Amino acid sequence: MKKSRFSESQIVSILKEADAGLKVDAICRQQYPLVIKSWRSKWVNLSAYFRYREYIRRAIYTTNAVEAVHRQFRKLTKTKSGFPNENSLLKLLYAGILKAPARWDTAEQNWSLCISQLAIHFEGRLDEHLEL
Repeated sequence: MKKSRFSESQIVSILKEADAGLKVDAICRQQYPLVIKSWRSKWVNLSAYFRYREYIRRAIYTTNAVEAVHRQFRKLTKTKSGFPNENSLLKLLYAGILKAPARWDTAEQNWSLCISQLAIHFEGRLDEHLEL
């Protein structure tokens, strides 16, 4: 999930104000012209995401493996001003990816609570994968 410039609570409050008839898009248009349009076009997905509690949403966006690799690569390369050649960049990324799985083994906070809530929400779908 792409990191938003707004927090989750800001998004929800802006959308509620927009639903109440306030001209929120006029306010957001000054800084971020396509934000409200993007939120409205993706509201079905956003509203499904926001139905989960905060600790479940955190587990969803922090356990995405692709985003974890991308975040690791960004950490490695953002402080470097440049690379003399492509091979030096590849060596740095290779060394970083070898160290990355050590960080992924840490347990998510409230993981047991997340699993129990997901097992209730998706009744029967997790039974064969978990011992509850």
